[in-house]
Amino acid sequence: MPLSNGSSSEASSTAPSTPCTEKSVLFNEHSPSIDDLQYILVTGGLGFIGSHTSLELLKAGYNVIIVDDLSNSFRSVFDRIVAAANLHFNKTGRECPILKLWDVNYQNEAAMRGLIQAHTSNWRSNIVGVIHFAAFKAVEESIRNPLKYYRNNISGLIDFLSLLGDFGIKNFIFSSSATVYGSLADRGLPLREEDCVHQSENFHGADGVERQAVQGCKGITNPYGRTKFFGEAILADVAASDPSWKITALRYFNPIGCDVSGLLGEDPRGTPSNLVPVVVEVMTGQRKELSVFGSDWNTPDGTAIRDFIHVTDLARGHIATLSNTLNTSPAGFRTYNLGTGSGFSVTEIVSTMESVAKVPISKKMVGRRAGDVGSCVAVADRAARELNWKTEKTLKDACTDICNFLALQA
Repeated sequence: MPLSNGSSSEASSTAPSTPCTEKSVLFNEHSPSIDDLQYILVTGGLGFIGSHTSLELLKAGYNVIIVDDLSNSFRSVFDRIVAAANLHFNKTGRECPILKLWDVNYQNEAAMRGLIQAHTSNWRSNIVGVIHFAAFKAVEESIRNPLKYYRNNISGLIDFLSLLGDFGIKNFIFSSSATVYGSLADRGLPLREEDCVHQSENFHGADGVERQAVQGCKGITNPYGRTKFFGEAILADVAASDPSWKITALRYFNPIGCDVSGLLGEDPRGTPSNLVPVVVEVMTGQRKELSVFGSDWNTPDGTAIRDFIHVTDLARGHIATLSNTLNTSPAGFRTYNLGTGSGFSVTEIVSTMESVAKVPISKKMVGRRAGDVGSCVAVADRAARELNWKTEKTLKDACTDICNFLALQA
């Protein structure tokens, strides 16, 4: 059955007593009771990673509730998710799950309580898991306005966890970042989860020698990174205090690309700060040239190196994590790197995009950007071993999918 828009009700986003908007996409002709269905709640589900994860959740058979206040996204992204899901399920012939959108800030405690209560019966919620993307994430902005980041990323997280705990919703996946590794990235060695831990633990290195990881991390270079480190620490403490929580922090490296359909891509509200959206603006004439921040890093070509992961691979990492959380993982707190294990420099990214798009990309070398590090590459062995997840797509795949997305927008 193709996707169709259900009814929607509007309320002012400033009215704390009611949820703002519930927009449903239903694929069943009956209206199931709360006991019939289970949902995954996705905060920030219209953002770049959140939207692709919401789409992959649908493809994997999960009913999804998206919470997004549109502060860094557009309502049209919801329709793009619907269109991409339509395309997928029309090809497979399977019945698609349910998708709902609540236009509300996740920090609006009254609205969020109303949402969860609407999915609760007999003291049991049919929201069985939460994936939390709703965080500010621009490194430079966090340096200029740290309180904004601490208020949303830390204070908001604490209140949200308290609310979820009130309803017994304790399967939680946290959108973290490789920024928690701080200046360790500049060692020139791939980063492993044991480089940043919240409780001391023993582990075996690549050489087989047993070592001890000591709590903490060194040289986090910006407030955004600190909010992710503090967020992880809070989550680790919550899990340690209450064994009924299952909490996973996924440390992202550098997501790029878009859904292979070309219907869903990266479309941030405001001025983009990530590399590839800026490259796209140069390609489409919205920007004169790309500023490359630093040509004197300790890398082969002098430009910064990052572990660029296709956003669909990253989204599927969340599906693997969710399956593990709901089915096999023990209670507690666990971190995973989601990356490819290989690094590409800024120069290599630009060259690959030029090759795929067959257009020149004008660029200029400028000074290093505050809060940056020279190299940041993952060791993703833990995710492969424990989540049965690994990346499948290449840098060229990501660039090709971006070009397809741009062609459909033209």
